Amino acid sequence: MSLIHLPSDVRPEEVLACLQEHGYAIIDRLVSPDHMDGIAGELAPFMDRTPFGPDGILGRRTKRTGGLVARSQGVRDLVMHPTILETSRRFLAHATTIQLHCTQVVAVHPGARAQTLHQDEVAWDMYPWPQDYHVQCNTLWAMTEYTEAMGATRVVPGSHRLGRSLELEIADSLPAEMEKGSVLVYDGKVYHGGGENRSDQVRSAINLTYAVGWVRQEENQFLSCPLEVARTLPEDLLRLMGYQCGAFALGYVNGFEDPMTVLGRAEPGRILGAELMRNADQTDDRRSFLREAELG
Repeated sequence: MSLIHLPSDVRPEEVLACLQEHGYAIIDRLVSPDHMDGIAGELAPFMDRTPFGPDGILGRRTKRTGGLVARSQGVRDLVMHPTILETSRRFLAHATTIQLHCTQVVAVHPGARAQTLHQDEVAWDMYPWPQDYHVQCNTLWAMTEYTEAMGATRVVPGSHRLGRSLELEIADSLPAEMEKGSVLVYDGKVYHGGGENRSDQVRSAINLTYAVGWVRQEENQFLSCPLEVARTLPEDLLRLMGYQCGAFALGYVNGFEDPMTVLGRAEPGRILGAELMRNADQTDDRRSFLREAELG
């Protein structure tokens, strides 16, 4: 048995359907291997200086290099890839906004042991998210070839429906083998983990994660990307990084002003508020809140 692979010209709604049904999808060659090699060149100085993890969770033979928006134009292109971005927006459409949650290169070196199978959504202080509420949409882009012997990420298909506190073994999972430039998309509820690297090669992936806009980000995008770099970035990327309100009254600056004011991209004194909800797909609760706000 092998995991499901989709072609590079797949439509976001098809990726979404696979994600909802199986908890994951692999899209083959969504970008070219040359694109990934370009990113590797941009990030090599930072990856070389990254230490190995201090424990079995982060991996004693694994390096995790973050701050990728500031460090790589090629990664910015991946963050904004239309297929992935639209899939994430649809998957997390129950929230007013989505945001970039994490950027990192995960480099699993020879001799690395298999990681414990886990759910990424436990990052929020082990909060017991309801089974029908999805808080994140994750991606792992193959920066190198991605084989089982090299420690390809292992996935338990359908485990997004199994709940929390399961004792799953490596034998319950399958390797997400894929070519360089391919991407594994998976639900934050799905059980997965890095594989054992039995080869003599480094297995590298670019982990880009999107989350609903009202939770705290795993990687602090504001501190990871210096203001002098942020001021040069396009507005749609900045808003995805968090220069926006995650929902009504979450993330404004000063007195309900647009966070983009800090970068000189919005008019000072312009008040944000209920318009955030009006611009979103409104639930009954949101409509009720707006009516009450307008009446009183």
